[in-house]
Amino acid sequence: MNKVLSKWRVAFASAAVAAMVGTSLAPPALAAPTLKKGLKVFVVPKNLGNSYFTTADSVKTHGALFALKQLGEIGQETSGTTDTPASQLPVIQSDITKGANALIISGTDPNALCPTLNAAMKKGIVVVTYDSDTNCRDLFVDQATPQGIGDIEVDIIAKEINYTGQIAIVSASIDDTNQNTWIGYMKQELKKYPHVKLVQVVYGNDDTATSVSVTEGLLSRFPHLKGIISPTTVGIAAAASVLDNSKYRGKVKLTGLGTPDEMKKYVADGTVQEFALWNPANLGYLAAYAAVYLASHAITNAKGQSFVAGSLGKFTVGADHTVLLGPPFVFNKSNINQFNF
Repeated sequence: MNKVLSKWRVAFASAAVAAMVGTSLAPPALAAPTLKKGLKVFVVPKNLGNSYFTTADSVKTHGALFALKQLGEIGQETSGTTDTPASQLPVIQSDITKGANALIISGTDPNALCPTLNAAMKKGIVVVTYDSDTNCRDLFVDQATPQGIGDIEVDIIAKEINYTGQIAIVSASIDDTNQNTWIGYMKQELKKYPHVKLVQVVYGNDDTATSVSVTEGLLSRFPHLKGIISPTTVGIAAAASVLDNSKYRGKVKLTGLGTPDEMKKYVADGTVQEFALWNPANLGYLAAYAAVYLASHAITNAKGQSFVAGSLGKFTVGADHTVLLGPPFVFNKSNINQFNF
């Protein structure tokens, strides 16, 4: 996000200026770490053809593959076609046999991938998760705090329905680690709004047609539904397409996590007022830098280790071997046209 990035860039620039104007009494600067070149790094999103991960991973958007190219590594995006462990796992196994030095993975399940990932780590292959964590990895690059993501979506929908009425959630897969974690925090945040009732959580499996179908099902089952939260970019766009008519527009509120390019139409015509996200390309870019630093043995995954992720600046490993990108950002009619991803 521009505001978040500007904060990071200002901080990074300030540090650089301070270093240049330092006196001769200042200790000498530490040499930059030597990062290996030519590492085979496979980027494995939940599924291919998902616009969110296309943004997170591609060279064109300055995502993970751009960072790997910038660092002189051999990067490739691979995954299955559906958001399931059964689709993702054979691809990960194939990447390992191709001589991977590092895997950057958005997990489709917290446990199902672990036998394969644990075996990979025993061979010295670095495993970095991004977007959706697993219970088996060296480092997790988190887009924002899970509580912050859950809270902001509930706060938006509660405000938009005047703190009263039925709401539902259109999630991705029932096994997705990040979705389930965020929904857990949503349920906690809903306790602040006693007159807002969560009536059902449904699953669109990050597939547009399925997400459309489950949204239509909600509207049929709950004729007094006031709002929908969809914490998935595929789901929110699909739900918006269902609500984008005179019967529902403005009457059933919608928020969640979306990309600006997919949501501009719905914000412009009033189907959606506000939604949240982060910059997926920055998430992928950061994950790539973290993987290369680890694979180069320039850092470990211990709390307090720090590294500079190119144009994003300095990051520090936190608790539970996690690196945090930054806070979520709210998009609305006043700012959405400033973003293109």
